Amino acid sequence: MDYQQKLAEKLVILNERGKGVLVRMNYIKKTCADPKTRLPLLTEKGMETAIKYINKKFPNIDFRGNIQNLISIQRQKSEVLAATSSYYDSFLDVIEFRDHVYELLNTIDACQCFFNIAVNFDFTKNYLDLITVYASVIIMLSRIDDKKVLVGMFNCAHEMTNGASDPSYPRLGQMFLEYEHPWKKLTEEFGPHTKSVTAALLSLRMVYPRRNLPAEQWRNAQLLSLLSLPAAMLDPAHCDTMACEYLSMEVMERWITIGFLLCHTSLNTNQASQELWKMGLRSGFYLTLTRDEFLNIHKVSEDLFDTMKGYSKRVADIKECKDYAIVNSGAIHRERRHFLRGALKELFNVLEDEPGLLGPKALFIFMALSFSRDEVLWLVRHSETIPKIKTPEDYIDNEMAELLFHMEKLKRLVKKYKYIVQRYHVQYLAQFDALVLNDTIQNMCVCPEEESVLMSSFVSTLSGLSIKQVEDREEFDFRGLRLDWLRLQAYTSVNKAPLPIKDYTDLAKVMNMVQFHTKMVDNMETLEKKSLNLCVTFLEQIAKMTSNVVLEICAEQYNLNDKLQPKHCADTISAARRRKLKKQMPKKGEVQKEKPGAESLRKDRTVATTVDKMHLMLTELCCCYGLCAEFVVFNHAITPTEFLLSHLEICLSEVIVRMANYNQTTQEIARPSELLVGITAYTTSLQSLSSYINIDVTRLVRSVRLQQTRPQDARGVQTITTLYTNWFLESLLRQASNALIIQCPTLHCFVNQSTDTEPSFRADEFSDVAAEMRALAELLGPYGLNFLNENLMWHITSQVSELKKLVTENMDILVQMKNNYENPEKMEGLKKKLTGGENVLKRMTIVGVILSFKSMAKDCLKDILLKHCPYLMGPIECLKDGVHPEDDIKVTLSVYELASAAGCQCDIDPTLIAAIGSMQTDNTSPDEEYKLFCLLLLYIAVSLPTLASDPNSLFSREHGGHNNNIHCLATAINHLSAAMFTFLNKNIEQHMKEFLLMASSALLQLGQNVDRTECKNRDSVYLLLHKIVEESPFLSQDMLESCFPYVLLRNAYREVYRAFVITTG
Repeated sequence: MDYQQKLAEKLVILNERGKGVLVRMNYIKKTCADPKTRLPLLTEKGMETAIKYINKKFPNIDFRGNIQNLISIQRQKSEVLAATSSYYDSFLDVIEFRDHVYELLNTIDACQCFFNIAVNFDFTKNYLDLITVYASVIIMLSRIDDKKVLVGMFNCAHEMTNGASDPSYPRLGQMFLEYEHPWKKLTEEFGPHTKSVTAALLSLRMVYPRRNLPAEQWRNAQLLSLLSLPAAMLDPAHCDTMACEYLSMEVMERWITIGFLLCHTSLNTNQASQELWKMGLRSGFYLTLTRDEFLNIHKVSEDLFDTMKGYSKRVADIKECKDYAIVNSGAIHRERRHFLRGALKELFNVLEDEPGLLGPKALFIFMALSFSRDEVLWLVRHSETIPKIKTPEDYIDNEMAELLFHMEKLKRLVKKYKYIVQRYHVQYLAQFDALVLNDTIQNMCVCPEEESVLMSSFVSTLSGLSIKQVEDREEFDFRGLRLDWLRLQAYTSVNKAPLPIKDYTDLAKVMNMVQFHTKMVDNMETLEKKSLNLCVTFLEQIAKMTSNVVLEICAEQYNLNDKLQPKHCADTISAARRRKLKKQMPKKGEVQKEKPGAESLRKDRTVATTVDKMHLMLTELCCCYGLCAEFVVFNHAITPTEFLLSHLEICLSEVIVRMANYNQTTQEIARPSELLVGITAYTTSLQSLSSYINIDVTRLVRSVRLQQTRPQDARGVQTITTLYTNWFLESLLRQASNALIIQCPTLHCFVNQSTDTEPSFRADEFSDVAAEMRALAELLGPYGLNFLNENLMWHITSQVSELKKLVTENMDILVQMKNNYENPEKMEGLKKKLTGGENVLKRMTIVGVILSFKSMAKDCLKDILLKHCPYLMGPIECLKDGVHPEDDIKVTLSVYELASAAGCQCDIDPTLIAAIGSMQTDNTSPDEEYKLFCLLLLYIAVSLPTLASDPNSLFSREHGGHNNNIHCLATAINHLSAAMFTFLNKNIEQHMKEFLLMASSALLQLGQNVDRTECKNRDSVYLLLHKIVEESPFLSQDMLESCFPYVLLRNAYREVYRAFVITTG
């Protein structure tokens, strides 16, 4: 009968089931509490009325009488049903779990089971675990604020869909109401189980007080020391309560606190219960329910007992324990951690020197790891919510990393010498445990058949072990033996059992020892995981500290490197000049500026600089990473070096963006060359990290640099590509569009106009092709410059759209001009009617300025790619030279697209064609577009003479261009014409000839103008015509001479250069 109850199996299954339900309750709570993950239905405006009504009336919701309040659910009943069904099923699992738990607890009470943690350890542990897991599930359920809404919405949708409520809904609703005050209801439910629970808890009196000692007593007892008794060093470590020696303190405290809360009557009747309970309350303030959900033990206990009669003394006890914990708990645990750091270090050193001791002293290792785990987790629970005390430093441990380090070293040592541990314990099981167990069984007076079969199988299993199995690397699996021992505990723990285990404690002691030894053979990894359940927070802290040290070293190297910049050499030059001219040197009181490199000259080797200290710290931190390749956290393999790489990647990205010094308000930014020097300094310093730790710094730098060439990095943060794109568009090119900055062909850069006001920045310091633009191409790369080009194209298309509007406004006049451009008298009259010519030229100038900047960037990109990958650039240039616009246009454009991405200049700009193509709409036909652009070229041609009257149209020999940037018109006309006519599949050369003819005709009429003010800068404008021909791949000098006398160009060049005096020497 007792065999048929299957108490052991049910305990194991229900504990695993309960942990799963608890995790799901925690997930639902977190999901509903976070606005980002909360169910969208709960945040919809239209659902507010339904949610309020359900909360108010739950669980008695009138689906038919108040349909107006539930109309939003009616409309989305299928969506509501689908969204809430998983939550509803999870809540049903709580009811099912509760039913099974109470059924099992009632069965155990009926059987009057015996519980003693020192005797039937597994049976007692599983029983207490089930109680705490069940209580945790109910507490987590009560913490879910939206549970009523979720269940109510599901049932509403279910009834509206199926015509009836879900059968389980009444029970679920009743359960929610009952557990609104969970502790009150739980204490009522556990009243009948008080005897069994109290008996199980009181068995901890021999274990918990002995484990919960101050560090001073540990030290006096020389706990965990192998050197305290040298003569007994080879003796196997064992005791009567082996499994209890590495049992988690937090687990025991959870049993004690939750158990006595549920079965509180024994606290008033049993002095031993009171002492054990108060000891648990003095240890700390919080217990873990699951993951990051904690239980404030003093507050919960006080709130519960405050509502009960006859518990005023217990409330006073709680307050006393809380005061004691506030004063002493932090210091006690701090001293324990201090002791364990030294004890683990000594233990590791001895075992590393003599790994053969790992066999007989295995228990010491797992005790050390268990004690350390308890202290680490205690600090994790309490460090976030430090109570108001005079010594908060007790809850901040800067040396925690050292304790974790020693724990990890012990774990690695056990894993390294696993073969030694296995070999020792296989021999121990076969040659000692099997014999002792057999003698114990033979000395029993009574041995029923079922128990006899189990015990015989134990002996035969252990006797059959041999060293050869270890040498042959056979896989051991003693899980069946351990489960049979749990079954035997259940059989022998019931009342009136034929073989009561409480009368045969020797059997229990031997089997508990056998169980530990079998775990040393086949289950060592599980024990290590339980001992080393390291929180990922500490890994983040170590990675953060390492990243900070590395980047501080890089920053120091950057500062030293910055001192070598040419901009800092003025003082040195000034001092040298002063010496050369023998001028008075600075007074003695003045501090002489230290030269770069002086920091390397040391007179005393004992003086450590900041960099020396940081390198020492880096060495210590990297030692941690070199200890293990990976470890497991929550069943996930974590690679520390990859974790460090991800941290460094984030930090390095932030540093690069920070070095750019972009200020959106003042439009300030670092020069590209300065940023490149800074990044190079950081990269060079980072390479030294590979000397400390096996880490791929090249991959790290490549990943960060590649992310910086995109508009946003992996975290969605703006990169230097976005910053420089915004700055060049909003600052440099905007001012160039207003002629405050000149595009200078001679110097291949942009320069500021001479004005009365001080410019906000010097344009040549940001656009010099030799340094800045090349540095920009190095920083942004092909991807970044492609993003920059896309933004430039957007600005160009916006200008083209405005140009089209101007053409449309003057359509009739332009059509007449096109038909009569050979008739000077009619043209003169039509010109007077034409409006907006200056606006057209200004917008075309803006387009030209943008295209000129784009051309400069492409040239620099080509130089950079030739430097980095010359073997790639050669074939690309060969491909580009092998195609012509007259060939298949699709093939030509695909080759040009490749060449353009590599920085090669093409006769036709594929990105401009794509931009123009994106402007087309369904309302405009190709013929209309063709007509518009032909008229636009005519518009530009007949408007060119107006430039002669602008004082800023004067050609500057110094800059190689005009002061109002009209020399960029040549770039705009050539590129726009080639792109537009290619897009429309028209002949480019023919239309460019027509434009040249019309422009020449319009400019020749300037010579007949007698008004000197209107043709003041005529010669400078003539040069513009020559520049258009010179830059165009579709026009030639012969074509120009056929319609514009060369003598005029020659005279124009002589006139514009006459104003400049050429000096030599």
